Formats: sequence, structure tokens, C-alpha cells
Amino acid sequence: MNADTRHAGPDPRVAFLFPGQGSQAVGMGLELYKSSPAARAVFDEADRALGVPISRVIFEGPEDELRKTVNTQPAILTVSLACLKAMEEALGSARMPRPAMVAGHSLGEYTALAAAGALGMADAMRLVRERGRLMQYASELRPGGMAAIMGLDSLILEEVCRETDTQISNMNTADQIVISGSLEALEKAMALASARGARRTVSLVVGGAFHSRLMEPAREGMATILKGLTIHKPAIPVVANCTGRPMTSVAEVKEELNSGLCSCVRWKETVEHMTQSGITRFYEIGPGKVLTGLVKRINGEAEVANVDNAESIRLLAG
Repeated sequence: MNADTRHAGPDPRVAFLFPGQGSQAVGMGLELYKSSPAARAVFDEADRALGVPISRVIFEGPEDELRKTVNTQPAILTVSLACLKAMEEALGSARMPRPAMVAGHSLGEYTALAAAGALGMADAMRLVRERGRLMQYASELRPGGMAAIMGLDSLILEEVCRETDTQISNMNTADQIVISGSLEALEKAMALASARGARRTVSLVVGGAFHSRLMEPAREGMATILKGLTIHKPAIPVVANCTGRPMTSVAEVKEELNSGLCSCVRWKETVEHMTQSGITRFYEIGPGKVLTGLVKRINGEAEVANVDNAESIRLLAG
């Protein structure tokens, strides 16, 4: 965020949310690149920081290239930060919402940390590129996948996971839980979940068993990277995926980033903590509308808005 926004008092009702992997699409952010100098500067910074033209992959694809974890993660972070900067540019310091809290789903947590000043923009871009590379490596070493289970009690699903050697990896809402594991184990788990009352099971199109023990090979590399990284105390509380509680210190940020590769994303707890703290309006900043949908399912009274293109920013600007 710019200096004016950081030093102004936060609105205790407002939170910013940042999307994770799966929200990518070829061409995302291109309109903002053309229309917003602030957004264009973010894309240019990403190309410089990564030493590769990631903006070209974002704008032109091909889709298979963008879908590679090593590209998807910096691409989504870049577009999300470009949306944030374009929003600041259009609204100005006087009208720009000032969040009391920020959070991001999985990869989006890195965007949230950058937005809160805990990570520099270039460092965040390089970090998620390495995170994507490490996760891709772990996925090739220990292949697996993820599946969404709808309409099954979490305690029953925990039993299913124990019996099939799978793991709960995302607690998105009370009605939508994601599990991870080997492809063979996932097939057994989905069948068993259906037999025990799940309304629906869906295999997710992802590159591996993210947020599970199968990502363990990536943790050592991530720990090494974090040792050499400059991390600042967040200027805004960042609600952590692993705990559903705010991170306010450098030590908490490091622990979260190292643990997050193999730990469950507790999104339901994250949103509930925010609403219990007085947040009533959520802005999802970045590609897609997944998080606003989840927020409404967790708390139907919450106000939500998406900032993912020039038109959505124009609507906010009035």
C-alpha cells in the first residue's frame, strides 16, 4: 500500500482478501495493464524481479504454461497486487478503503503479506516463484491430487481420511471441505465419503496434493529461503491460514510460511475470526470471485465486493 494509506486509520469494518491458485485465466489483468500506470508498474516489476517475462505468460498463455504451479503462483500474486495498486490509483488516499485486517487463501496469503508491508513486492514475487517450484518438485516426487467434499460432517470426513491415508487440506466452509492425498487414496476417500452421506465429491484440477504431508519435500527448501529473506512486522494484522488468528510479528510470519505448505488452510476460521472482530465488508482483490462466494456461505450478512478488472474499480470510484 502507499504511504498515505498505511498511515491513515483503518476502518474496523473492512478487510481485504486475496485469492489463491485456481483463479488464474489467460488474459487476466491485461485491461488494467493497458489502462492503469500503477498496475503496469507492478507487471513490469514482476518481469524484472523474476528475470522472465511472466506478464507475457499471464496475458498470452498458453493455458498449459500458465497452469504450471511455478508460473501460476507468481502470476496470481502479480495480478492481485496490480488490482490493489490500480484501485489505490483510481480512488486516491481520501476514498481508498483502509482495511483493519487482510488475509489470503493459500498462495493469497503471500499477497496479503505484501499488501500489509511484511514482504517487499519483489521479494514476494521471487518467494512465490520458488514456492511454486518447490511444490512442483514435491508433486513430481510424490504425485497426488485434491478433491472437494460437499455436505459431509467434518468429524466423519476425518474418519474417512484416517481410513484412506488422505488429509483434510482446506476447511473452506462448513459445507465444503477439501482433502489431499495420492490419486489412489483420493479415489477410495471420495467413494467412502459418498457412501457415508456426502452430497457431492469433485476431483480438483490441481498439480499436486497441496497442504498435505506429500508436500514435505518442499519444506526444507522453503526453510532455507526464509532464512535469507527480509520480513517486516505487518503494518496490518494478517489472519493466518494455519491458525485462523492474526499474525503481528516477524516470527509468526516465518512460522506460518514454513508450516503452510503441509498444513490445512482454515479459511472458515479465518473469516469467522474477522467477522467476530467486527469486519462486515470484504473486498476480494485479484482474479476470480471464489473467496467472496465462500464468505457469503460462511456469513450471509457480510457485504462483499470484487476488484478484478477496470470496470469493478470504476464502480467503486463511482
